[in-house]
Order: sequence, then structure tokens, then C-alpha cells
Amino acid sequence: MNNIKNIIFDYGNVIFTIDFKKTQHTFTELGIQNVENVFAHVGQNPLFDEYEKGNISSAEFRDGIRKITNRPELSDEEINRAWMSLLVGIPPVNHQIVLAAQKRYRTFLLSNINEIHLDYITEYLKREFNTDTNDIFFEKVYYSHLVRMRKPHPEIFQFVLQDSNLDPSETLYIDDSPQHIKGAIEAGFVHTHLLTADDSLESFMARSGLLS
Repeated sequence: MNNIKNIIFDYGNVIFTIDFKKTQHTFTELGIQNVENVFAHVGQNPLFDEYEKGNISSAEFRDGIRKITNRPELSDEEINRAWMSLLVGIPPVNHQIVLAAQKRYRTFLLSNINEIHLDYITEYLKREFNTDTNDIFFEKVYYSHLVRMRKPHPEIFQFVLQDSNLDPSETLYIDDSPQHIKGAIEAGFVHTHLLTADDSLESFMARSGLLS
């Protein structure tokens, strides 16, 4: 990786810890049957995809959850609480790592995300780290619901490359989802890293020599 000049980071389970199992449990409690077929790490109901692409509003997303659960009486707060159970938090060392990387590389954030989760994360960053935004940690941040595209589709990776004038042969992409890594490769990325559940950003950056 001697020729790396740019690093694009995924957010969930690369920088910000998330818990799919916990959310599956809370969705099951709401009344979703066969939750693994509705919401999982490797795939999900089109409702979630459309929400993460910004094609539907938060109100429409919540109505979609009411239809899936067949519980029209569910309140906005109940649905938000279940949906936000996915979000665990940021190990402080991860911010140290991205700030250190920022001194040596052009760094970017590319995340499949939605309005409800971003609102929560904005409040979380202010409460826990006294900052209002992820912008201070990266040259530019790309959120799926704002650019109206989502991973693993190659076009969102191509958009980031073109928008920030990045050479894919000089750019490393780090993600925890195999399907997103595949999308990046299809978009022309030469350097990718799949961060598995038994690994961490801190360990990978240390052994890769990227910060040495």
C-alpha cells in the first residue's frame, strides 16, 4: 500500500459501532416476523434501501414499519427507539486514528445512512465529543440519503471518485460489508480492506503500516 494517497472509510462497524442483532431483537418485539429476511447485515427489505437513498421521508419510513409489523398503532417514538437501537457508539481511539490519517492522506467518509440515524449521531457527537459534525474528521463526508445513492451500487463509489477527483489506484476503501467491498471493486478500486468482526480499525491501521 505504498502508493496510497487517499482513504475512504465506511462508518458503521468501522468507526461507529453498530449492532444488527440488537436491532433485529427490537424489531421482533415490534412484531416483525422472520426479521433476518427483513433487516440484516447482508441484505434488507427495500423499505430500508429506499430510506437510505433519501427516496422516502422519515414519516413514510415509519409508516412502512407499521405495515410490515401490521401494527398501525405504533408511535413514532416506538419506531425511532427500535431503529436507533442499532447505534452503539464510537470507541474514542477511532477518532484519534482518523485524525492521524488526515495528516498523511486525503480522507473521506462514505456511509449508508438515513435521517433518523444521522439526527441521533449528530446529537451523540455533540454530547460525547463536543462536535456537531463528522466534517472535522474528513475532507468530505458522503451520506447515502443526501447523495441519493447507496452502497453496494458502483455508481456511488464512482460518484465519490469523480466528485473529489480521486485516482482509484491510489485510494483505499475500508468497509465491514463484503457486498460493499465488491461494489467498490466493480467501480475500479484496486485497494480495499474488509474489516471483520474479530478485527478493529486500530489493529488494521497498525499492522498495515499506514500510520507508521
